[in-house]
Amino acid sequence: MFKLRGAFALAGYALTAAGLAYAAAEVAGMRRFHNRPARPVQAQPPVTILKPLHGDEPQLYENLRSFCTQSYPRYQVIFGSRDQRDPALEVARRLVREFPDVDLSVVAGGAAPYSVNPKVENLQGMIGQAKHGILIVVDSDIRVGADYLSAVTGAFADPKVGAATCLYAGVPAGGTFTELGAAVVNEHFMPSVLVAQMIEPLTYCFGATMAVRRDILDAIGGLAALGTHIGDDFMLGKLVSEAGFTVALCPYVVRMTVADADIETLWLHHVRWQRTVLAARPRGFAGSLVTYTVPVAAISALVSRAPVAGAMLAAATALRLMVHVEARKTFAPEIEWSPWLIPVADAFAFATWVGAFFAKDVTWRGERFTIESGGQLADTR
Repeated sequence: MFKLRGAFALAGYALTAAGLAYAAAEVAGMRRFHNRPARPVQAQPPVTILKPLHGDEPQLYENLRSFCTQSYPRYQVIFGSRDQRDPALEVARRLVREFPDVDLSVVAGGAAPYSVNPKVENLQGMIGQAKHGILIVVDSDIRVGADYLSAVTGAFADPKVGAATCLYAGVPAGGTFTELGAAVVNEHFMPSVLVAQMIEPLTYCFGATMAVRRDILDAIGGLAALGTHIGDDFMLGKLVSEAGFTVALCPYVVRMTVADADIETLWLHHVRWQRTVLAARPRGFAGSLVTYTVPVAAISALVSRAPVAGAMLAAATALRLMVHVEARKTFAPEIEWSPWLIPVADAFAFATWVGAFFAKDVTWRGERFTIESGGQLADTR
């Protein structure tokens, strides 16, 4: 019994030490990203933005409108939904009327090849109207500034870049649970991306921005190649990388409206995210246990009850507070600091990480999906 407890204590020390190093790397990565030099404006090729829609959402008008006011010479925006009765389409049509000088169009219930992934199915119905050689797919809950397109297309000045993506900041729509969801995004997920960049090249995209050269998309099999996976953004980057091109991380942070207003919705949303990562990168997901520095340190202190474990827990808490401060500065400076959310966000994020191991089925946009090996979606519709 004592030997077993000792083994657990040693494992706890090792995991906590790794977590402390990881948290320090998060702080360093965020500071470096925050202090990045401004990149000069490159050539501005014409682009098409694809905005798949699904239902009315908080701040939908403001989010979609931000893509209609770009300081960019030539661009097209296509809004689309598989459902002709989708209330989001009326918001899109309102913008078409509001901005007659911008190349905007709406695709409602357009015929498309069948795809298990409903987002990809929607995009397949929209892409036929795309006019330009660079495509940018952006989720409907994203808001950007007028310089967004310049920041994204600048990545394609390098001919080796086949796709590009952006970090995103969670901005709460209002209420405690949206604040919690934003904290998890800003203080867990985004810092981890910057640490991963220190270790290995980026080989995936985020739904907040999936930019790709159209000829490369065609070469990797088009949208159909993404249509059987839950992580279409992950697969796009993976296939582009396997084709011999790089995926660029743009020096730009977009804003994601966090609108999960109750604990059940928030839980289902984050478990789906975690389960998607687990399906795509199982070993990396298991290793991400060290990213939950304070929960791991707290468990270690409870198991060993030794002074060294208590000291490590204190160090983990101090570093976690630094992560909180740097994340607000780097990703969401408009959000007030809320240290009280730190333990709640850590506990919630750790719980969803554990929950992902038991969640074969996930809920996405009100539909139930079964995830199979490799992130494949079972065809149950």
